[in-house]
Amino acid sequence: MTPKERDPEYLIKEGFLEPVQDFTHEGREIPASRLGYRITKRFVHNFFCRVFDNPSGVFTDEMLQPETQCMETFVDGIENICQAMQVSALKYFEDGIIEDACPPLRAVLHVMAYGHYNGKKIDDPEIRAMFTRDAVIGSKWYKARLIKKQTREISFWTKNVEYLEAFLARPGYEIEAQRLDIPARLEEAKKELTHVKSDAYVQSLVGTLGADPIHDGYVLANNSSGVPTDIEA
Repeated sequence: MTPKERDPEYLIKEGFLEPVQDFTHEGREIPASRLGYRITKRFVHNFFCRVFDNPSGVFTDEMLQPETQCMETFVDGIENICQAMQVSALKYFEDGIIEDACPPLRAVLHVMAYGHYNGKKIDDPEIRAMFTRDAVIGSKWYKARLIKKQTREISFWTKNVEYLEAFLARPGYEIEAQRLDIPARLEEAKKELTHVKSDAYVQSLVGTLGADPIHDGYVLANNSSGVPTDIEA
């Protein structure tokens, strides 16, 4: 398949994929839409003929639409899937981690756990719009990640500046400080600190993952100043 043929929007528009619809069975609603999209006979004819001489003989109508084989088995399978989804999703609510999920994931977890999000199903246009890049980047959740990244970088460079200043102030380390080029490193650290404090720095982060606000125990694993933390006198 060409890149164009692999594009989901193209496949849906041309009838190569069809959504599995919810339906009612024996008085109860079956959320078959949880299965998403499935290939159609048109897909089989157009693409599998490149692999098989008789694609329709390999992928029969019964395979493409398993509900035609046994409705009870089909329904049972869907309900088992939904039950497993609900059990998994509810754990996010029980331990409170749902509050840290990004907006679209939060909506998905609500639907998995309770069948809706603010009264809307997963195919509602308002819910679908949450999955766009612009919606995620414009969300409070994302902005909080950028601010958290900035906060951690400010802490990081502040500690570097303080350490380098302290090193320069140590009696008897003048020659060592010159050898390690500490004054230049200090100036560079101050410039970086000024940069990460600016709004321009936050804007430069747009498009990145930012930082996870959950993990506030930020530890400087490495000292970027390059100066040994222990120097024998």
